[in-house]
Amino acid sequence: MNKKNGLNLSVWKRLWPFIKALKKQLLIVTVFLVISSVSEAAYPLFTRYAVHNFIESGTTEGIGLFALAFALVIVVGGVAVVIYSKQSMVIEMRLGPALKRACFTHLQKLPIDYYSKSSVGYLLARVMSDTDRISSMISWGFTHLAWSVVYMIGTAAFMFALSPKLALIVIPVIPAAVVIIYLFERKIIAVNRRVRDINSRITGAYNEGITGAKTSKTLAVEERFSEDFRGLTRLMYRESMRASLLSAGLLPLVLFCGAVAVGAVLYRGGILVGQRLLDYGVLSAFISYAVGIIDPVQQAAHIITDAVAGQACIERVMALLDEPVTITDTPEVLEKYGDEVFPKRENWEPIDGDIEFRDVWFRYPGSEKYVLRGFNLTVPRGSTVAIVGETGAGKSTIVNLACRFYEPERGQVLVDGRDVRERSQLWLHSSLGYVLQDPHLFSGTIAENIRYGKTDATQAEVVAAAKMVSADVVAGRMAGGYGSEVGEGGDALSTGEKQLISFARAIISDPRIFVLDEATSSIDTETEALIQNAISNVLRERTSFIIAHRLSTIAKADMIIVIDDGEIVERGTHAELLALGGRYRALYEAMRLEEAAL
Repeated sequence: MNKKNGLNLSVWKRLWPFIKALKKQLLIVTVFLVISSVSEAAYPLFTRYAVHNFIESGTTEGIGLFALAFALVIVVGGVAVVIYSKQSMVIEMRLGPALKRACFTHLQKLPIDYYSKSSVGYLLARVMSDTDRISSMISWGFTHLAWSVVYMIGTAAFMFALSPKLALIVIPVIPAAVVIIYLFERKIIAVNRRVRDINSRITGAYNEGITGAKTSKTLAVEERFSEDFRGLTRLMYRESMRASLLSAGLLPLVLFCGAVAVGAVLYRGGILVGQRLLDYGVLSAFISYAVGIIDPVQQAAHIITDAVAGQACIERVMALLDEPVTITDTPEVLEKYGDEVFPKRENWEPIDGDIEFRDVWFRYPGSEKYVLRGFNLTVPRGSTVAIVGETGAGKSTIVNLACRFYEPERGQVLVDGRDVRERSQLWLHSSLGYVLQDPHLFSGTIAENIRYGKTDATQAEVVAAAKMVSADVVAGRMAGGYGSEVGEGGDALSTGEKQLISFARAIISDPRIFVLDEATSSIDTETEALIQNAISNVLRERTSFIIAHRLSTIAKADMIIVIDDGEIVERGTHAELLALGGRYRALYEAMRLEEAAL
């Protein structure tokens, strides 16, 4: 089969690491579905026995034992269905969450640049919809496929045992039905692929419509977004209708094949009965088999084609899990310091905060242009460095390398004289406080959001951290105080209030390295005053990086470096750089005019 349009076993093998943990359940399912399918395939044999021994003979002798045996087979088959259905449910309930956990855990390890090129809607579809479909296919789809295959094998065996001549009439109908189903299902797969693709686009558009609701309203583009969304839903409707019509057209053809099989059995069987070469009991059993054999054929073909279509889900999930984690700890580091799940904190050395960039070369993945070329910088412990420069000059890149959100292509970033790659990421990140320009708050209360910086923090520590950065003012304005809900993404708070909360969240763990990345650029003057009153205390004795435009934020730094095209073109204190009259002086004058205009 063509791998694009047929089953590709290499794709399904990728699921084995997840499935092998469910071997016990799979074995139970296999055993009991065989019992169930063989039991059901045996039902026409009881019909044959009843017709031959009771109806034709005109006697009821032995009917009690017959009824008991028939009831026993029904009960065994029913119990088998219950058992394998329960185990299939267990497989679904375990496999789906296992895939979700693997995806979510891997997403936490992926570098920052991955999220800049992947939409939220795409990731949600992979983690939620695709994993659910995979678990459903494994637990129910292949269970039903196995049942259908065993049933067909059992039915064929029983038919040949009863009458090879009639069996040779019924069996050829099966490949004819398979061909018809195959041709239809190929078209159905193609249409369903388009449906899923459109559905992913709808999910993405729906997500963007919600997360970008404020922006769309302020730009007054709701009508345009609505029209685009209506276009997607109309396209979804057309393709879904095509799939439904194809599916609807398949059923009559399959039923026709079943009718042909029944007609052939009646015709040939009737002749054989007339010639006394066949008894009525066998004929009645064959009629049952002819009627029932097509349904498992259709079910098996449908499951196989559905599995072929579902391969795309596996490919997408595995593509996510295969996404390279570009920043990893070596086995030696993991052995000594542990990982994110099992950290060996007792082996972590305390961080003093000396940071050095030594001949660092860096470019972003997929780019040919180096952002930093032979970059060198030494930041003594406890000092504050302000980084200024035009947009795209490399300011954030320097900070992200210091935090090990990226790693240099060449050169070294050292903390306390040791290459950061010689210690664990968690070791460094646990001593890091980072405040972004656009802070993200999680759904929950003010206290819960601050506590994200230190999960075991007491309420007293939460309050102390809030007071240190004047975030207690935010809690004081809210009716519920620290227990007030911040809303989805912090929408219940202003930008400045969210910034204060994120500042408290960053400081509660008492980090040795602190980063302010344009943290005051979106804050009103009143809120900035609250932060500025705390910054000098917060940054004292911490190695700090400040990327900012506000003069009040950068002027007090121990060292200011001016970055242009990834290189340091000026460095010194605020006073020294003003006296120099160079690039910083020009930036300073421009910023002063900008602030005066506000």
